[in-house]
Amino acid sequence: MSIETANAPSANWSYPTAIRFGCGRIAELVDACRAAGIARPLLVTDRALSALPITALALDVLERGGLGRALFDGVEPNPTEANMHAGLEVYRAGGHDGVVAFGGGSALDLGKMIALMVDQPVSVWDLEDIGDWWTRANADTIAPIIAVPTTAGTGSEVGRAGVLTDSATHRKKIIFHPKLMPAVTICDPELTVGMPAAITAGTGMDALAHCLEAYCSPHYHPMSQGIALEGMRLVFENLPRAHATPDDLDARAQMMAAAAMGAVAFQKGLGAIHALSHPVGAVYNTHHGTTNAVVMPMVLDFNRPAIEDRMARAAAYLGIGGGFDGFRAAVMDLRQAFDIPPTLGALGVDAARLDALTAMALEDPSCGGNPVALTAENTRALFESCL
Repeated sequence: MSIETANAPSANWSYPTAIRFGCGRIAELVDACRAAGIARPLLVTDRALSALPITALALDVLERGGLGRALFDGVEPNPTEANMHAGLEVYRAGGHDGVVAFGGGSALDLGKMIALMVDQPVSVWDLEDIGDWWTRANADTIAPIIAVPTTAGTGSEVGRAGVLTDSATHRKKIIFHPKLMPAVTICDPELTVGMPAAITAGTGMDALAHCLEAYCSPHYHPMSQGIALEGMRLVFENLPRAHATPDDLDARAQMMAAAAMGAVAFQKGLGAIHALSHPVGAVYNTHHGTTNAVVMPMVLDFNRPAIEDRMARAAAYLGIGGGFDGFRAAVMDLRQAFDIPPTLGALGVDAARLDALTAMALEDPSCGGNPVALTAENTRALFESCL
């Protein structure tokens, strides 16, 4: 690419996995595969992305390096087990020995699921992130994963889990195993330049939601607390720049860092933002980050009694005046700048389904990290405030 890269940061990190961060680092994809022991990779992405030059670029790099040109692009925006099984058929038929998960959160998550389920004695639903269910898996058969994010929001490139939607129940489930952490992650900000403005905004607000909810979680994890706070700063300072000037590679790079930081931070917990958005996304197929942005101010209001002092400290660090109210106003400014829909009703959510959505939210593991305990009554009332 010919975009100016002089001001964009570049670094190698070893936390929480091997990360090659910087412009042009996609050129190192073959070396990353070899470092992970992959000789016949399957690149997993979605159909829209597969038609773009950045995917052709990644495939060219693999082909020139003698690793083939294999592609599975059957990833849907909220991937299901049917997408996973289709990917597994391609993986097995091609005799592949590893996955290059390439794209946004959906592609990264489904790539992980394919790598996980190549040869397991149990169903993927038996590996949901509940207790020690992950020990049911045969860890020796999990294929190595290279993660290449092309958005800056989900942070799945540095996570040990993936989200999969049960097509029968329309419930999103978090599937966990320690070996789902990618062996190598390539964060190349140049790959994010072509994102549509709405996706830049939605994925960026997802990164903010991860950092915000981790920061507000009542669980004790001071390392994640610090990462969450700095991640919020990067979003507030760089997301408007990345949205307004798509080829600002410094802003793009800072947002990629913020996205990874959010995923590391939410080891401390998530909360009602995600507990509400997961069922909405599963039932209505809405964009996850955008849905998070829609409910964010209402959840802030709901949690205010428990987080007001904490958010005042965060606002001071972020250079936002007015404590809790100032922070909330800054969130509203971002929503307005990015044309985020004002309510769940604007996303098509029907009040007649609130009972079912409430039940799904209470089953979501995110609700356990909310600073105000979620009940059937207050969760339904929270949904109503979001409509």
